[in-house]
Amino acid sequence: MDHIDRALLAQLQQDATQSYAALGRAVGLSAGAAHERVRKLRESGVIRRTTIDVDPAALGSGVLAYVMVDSTAWMGDSAQAFAALPELVEAHVIAGSASVLVKVRTATTEQLQDVLRRIYAIDGVSGTQATVVLESFFERPVSPGEGIAG
Repeated sequence: MDHIDRALLAQLQQDATQSYAALGRAVGLSAGAAHERVRKLRESGVIRRTTIDVDPAALGSGVLAYVMVDSTAWMGDSAQAFAALPELVEAHVIAGSASVLVKVRTATTEQLQDVLRRIYAIDGVSGTQATVVLESFFERPVSPGEGIAG
């Protein structure tokens, strides 16, 4: 991946609906060349999907919490059980005092409590520690800068 690919990624992260002509102009390529590079970035898995950024509060999911999940067993094989809970927007097996870290979005703290009950019901889970977010300063996408291996 070279500096042009990184520039294309940065442009797409700003506005994934841009035409290939606009992308090409922004990085000094023709529309066809920009299209071909984006196609290769998709095929290689660098671009995993194209999506939109929706305000969760506008859709009734204004409560954000991060939950550390404690366990009595290895949780690496529990992906399906966590994925079955639609309120979980991310789940990660982690190193440290907990086994899994999940990001949860609900409409109310009562719904968050229900999600915690359902997490606790997953085989091997021995406890949870939830941290409710009061305000988010920012969330940023992965930077296509020079730090990415290519």
